[in-house]
Amino acid sequence: MTGELPTALLSPGRSPEIPEASDVYGWLVGSWTLEVRRYAGADTPGLRGEIHAAWVLEGRAVQDTWIMPARGSRPGANPIQNMYGTTLRSWDPAIGAWRIAWSNPARSHYELQTGRWSGKDIVQLGVRPSGVATRWMFTEITPRSFHWLGDALAADGTTWIREAEFLATRVG
Repeated sequence: MTGELPTALLSPGRSPEIPEASDVYGWLVGSWTLEVRRYAGADTPGLRGEIHAAWVLEGRAVQDTWIMPARGSRPGANPIQNMYGTTLRSWDPAIGAWRIAWSNPARSHYELQTGRWSGKDIVQLGVRPSGVATRWMFTEITPRSFHWLGDALAADGTTWIREAEFLATRVG
């Protein structure tokens, strides 16, 4: 039983406290299908997933759920390709950016990042507990699609290694 959680959590839109120009993630609200091209550093032909996103916490944050394989294909999922996680993207006016907390308990994968516009792209930067820098990017953003790239900085400190790549298409 969910009780009041959905009503208390979900919001109809962005809080007026967030300037329109700082609304980096509002376009993500809705449902998306995923074509998974790469995950955990390996090519993943034919792998599909889904994303669902909504405004939460009185419109001060966008929360999403990334699911891979898609819910209809989850029984017997490859443990390495198993993702059933959530991102909380909260606006922080003190730094003029979004604080991002990713949690995928299906693989014990957790990340903290900061997200901002970089031209027409969104760039999220963070550092894993191991000290490895990460760069996750939303690129080629349109009302109906986006390209998502996940990179980690190699030990040489200059080379970014592509760990994940998704193509997303809006549902409906």
